[in-house]
Amino acid sequence: MCSRTERVPLYNPAAIDGIGRDLDRWLNQVVDVRDREQFRLTPLSLLGSEISRAMLYTPLDTPDLDYGDLGFPGQEPYTRGIHPNMYRGRTFTMRQLCGAGSREYINQRIRSLLDHGATGVNLILDAATIQMYDSDEPEARGQVGTVGVPIDSSEDMDAIFQDVPIDKVSVSIVTHYPQNTAILFPMYLVMAERRGIPWNRLQGSVQNDFVMETVVRSASQYISPRDAFRIQCDNIQFLRTNVPKWNCVTFNGYNLREFGTSGVTEMAVALANAIETVSEMERRGHGPDYVGERLAFFWSFASDFFGEVARLRAVRRLWHRIMRYRFQAQNPKSMWMRCHVQTSGISLTREEPMNNIVRASFHALAAILGGAQSLHVDSYDEAYSVPSEDASLLSLRTQQIIQAETAVTEVVDPLGGSFYVEALTIEMERRILDELDEIERLGGLISAIEKGWLHGRVNEHIKREQKMIEDGDIRLVGRNYLRSPDVQMPDLWVHENDAGLESDTAQRLRQMRQRRDNQEVGRCLDRLKGTCRGQDNIMASCVEAVRAGATEGEMRRAFIEAFGAWAPPKFTF
Repeated sequence: MCSRTERVPLYNPAAIDGIGRDLDRWLNQVVDVRDREQFRLTPLSLLGSEISRAMLYTPLDTPDLDYGDLGFPGQEPYTRGIHPNMYRGRTFTMRQLCGAGSREYINQRIRSLLDHGATGVNLILDAATIQMYDSDEPEARGQVGTVGVPIDSSEDMDAIFQDVPIDKVSVSIVTHYPQNTAILFPMYLVMAERRGIPWNRLQGSVQNDFVMETVVRSASQYISPRDAFRIQCDNIQFLRTNVPKWNCVTFNGYNLREFGTSGVTEMAVALANAIETVSEMERRGHGPDYVGERLAFFWSFASDFFGEVARLRAVRRLWHRIMRYRFQAQNPKSMWMRCHVQTSGISLTREEPMNNIVRASFHALAAILGGAQSLHVDSYDEAYSVPSEDASLLSLRTQQIIQAETAVTEVVDPLGGSFYVEALTIEMERRILDELDEIERLGGLISAIEKGWLHGRVNEHIKREQKMIEDGDIRLVGRNYLRSPDVQMPDLWVHENDAGLESDTAQRLRQMRQRRDNQEVGRCLDRLKGTCRGQDNIMASCVEAVRAGATEGEMRRAFIEAFGAWAPPKFTF
């Protein structure tokens, strides 16, 4: 950590003055009049920041830059990365999604990806499980095995992770919501118990984000933002105490941005959530160092290449400042902004889908140059369905080629010091902070959601961006720009719903209910409802219910009965 406190600008004032005079001469004597008049333009791209860019960057764009604003990697303010040697010491975790289908098929996909060099598991849920329905509920019809794997009970976790060394492999369970985290992660823990694996040896992450549940989610039943936030914090408290190596929350900017916000809003909302979370955990008696060590973030990376690199550097520095100066954190690890990046799925086009390989590769490269800790590269066929095995392997190979063949990981923060990148990093940080201030003026993120601010922000962004696409201001090659009707479509494997899987899963669920002690399950569900109405930890009650054999849908109904329903604000798109 840099010990000096006074700011020392990198550039000599006389040098700055001289560069200013030289720049004026260059602009007036060398640069074409049209270029001079359009010296600053705003590049428009899908999910872009709409920050104007100069044609050329010089020290005049960062005249007050102090090297302390960058620092050294592994030291405050972590602009250049959270580890001193970054990818020289440990490459980014290659964490591809495991596809969709039966639990046995997903087990095979997990083991295949690990055999081909994946260094982490990324488990995605089917549409019924995401919405917390049992596979035999009427609402689950037609959704079982779509977009992910169905999970109804801890027995499903057993099958999904059969022969997978969960005590040695980092596992990300894409639970999305606090309710789903409270229900599904205990199934993973009970599965580990049955194998004799202590919880303190498990490594991985859950999402556990109340913004996902109350804003991004499209469901027939909601609980209120305050109740969802309470569950989020109960989950964090339980995991920090009982599963110390597990990231107890992943503030999910990714799905919010893909749903319909700018990259600035994505990061401001995630930081606002993190601030309220750390504050609440302090109220519960857990200091920022204890909590901060296991907080993680999840970002969407799109096509504004240098904007994405700068955004990641900016939010890493800003999170350090929040933890260091707002919460008085002392442990360096609690100030690290650990993050997983997924390349933008909404940026993929159905037209000329092979172009998506190029798009995702640039998104991935930006994430690596920005200093992500783990990465998922979307597959070219995801505009049609969940990725095929071949496409998923190609996405894994994309990461491996960048890591093994390009040498971009040999230098830490290779774009650091660029006049352009540093100016853009400063501007990104300022904009994120401005939006964070706006949220706090509304009373914090929970209040902002209750008042409809975030729903309104999403509504405005979607309408504005869609119009720019229709008008051709945002150009998508092969879709609304340089589209060629003569390009031959490749043969694509498209995932189809397996009706047999739905009936097989429902039958297995009925058999499980017959084997268990249903009276004990009922007692556990009653205790869960009482916990929701009281002050005890909700995840602890969910673990008891899972041990007894309670299903996801049964626990969801207990939540709804205890908390009651909440109606999100409605907007016309």
